[in-house]
Amino acid sequence: MSKKKRVKFIDGKKIAAEIKEEIKTEIANMIDNDIKAPHLAAVIVGEDPASQTYVSSKEKAAHRIGMISSVYKLKADISEDELLKTIDFLNNDEDVDGFIVQLPLPDHISVDTVIDKIDPAKDVDGFHPVNVGKMALSQASYVSATPAGIMELLKRYNIETEGKHCVVLGRSNIVGSPMSILMSKKTNPGNATVTVCHSRTKNMEEYMRSADILICAIGQPQFVKADMVKEGAVVIDVGIHRLKADNEKGYRIVGDVDFEEVAKKASYITPVPGGVGPMTIAILLKNTLSAAKKEFYQ
Repeated sequence: MSKKKRVKFIDGKKIAAEIKEEIKTEIANMIDNDIKAPHLAAVIVGEDPASQTYVSSKEKAAHRIGMISSVYKLKADISEDELLKTIDFLNNDEDVDGFIVQLPLPDHISVDTVIDKIDPAKDVDGFHPVNVGKMALSQASYVSATPAGIMELLKRYNIETEGKHCVVLGRSNIVGSPMSILMSKKTNPGNATVTVCHSRTKNMEEYMRSADILICAIGQPQFVKADMVKEGAVVIDVGIHRLKADNEKGYRIVGDVDFEEVAKKASYITPVPGGVGPMTIAILLKNTLSAAKKEFYQ
């Protein structure tokens, strides 16, 4: 009788903890050598609860590893010009190594204008067109945290990507598009043949069923079902959603993948929560360390 294959869960929480410990050690060495600890700043506009939670988590994570962290809290009705002045101040503050502007922003503020204003050398979110362009051209740059985190997970789990068919669900500037570029690069992980599927893709399920590696960032809860997934595929779930549930919290957290069923077919799969999510802060901190060391910009 053949032994049933067991799926391997990709533990993003564990890998994120390893990365943070590595950064902590490096910061301690910097301080021992009279080098200032890296300084990460965050700008938050308004009082969106999710944004406040994210920024608070980033601030706490930075402090735990010995990094300096500061938060600029601005009112929701701040003018775009005033916000740009704050960004200009941070661009010119030599004490700040890197900073982020937490998204989303109020409707009266242009996200593109704000991102363009950030100094690429301090853009540790990796959203500035200069960093995106350098990434696309295989030049050293900051890569946005979620795609970079996924690449780190693939690397640390020794998942073979060369020559594999990778299907990316979603084409956002933050996840889908950079993910497709990174997976096709002459790197390890990388060297995959990449297909990008989106809301206008015809016969999407056919592409999905041919994927050796399926990266799901489509923004729809439990969209990916078991019959859409190839036996033995590697499944990376970027989504995170709250669904109503009859429990103490009143909700449960799910991803873009029907985890329980898809896990029966996958060789590797990221759980939600605990998969891709924890990597975003870890990579942000890693980018800030790179900014302090001036690895990409002098």
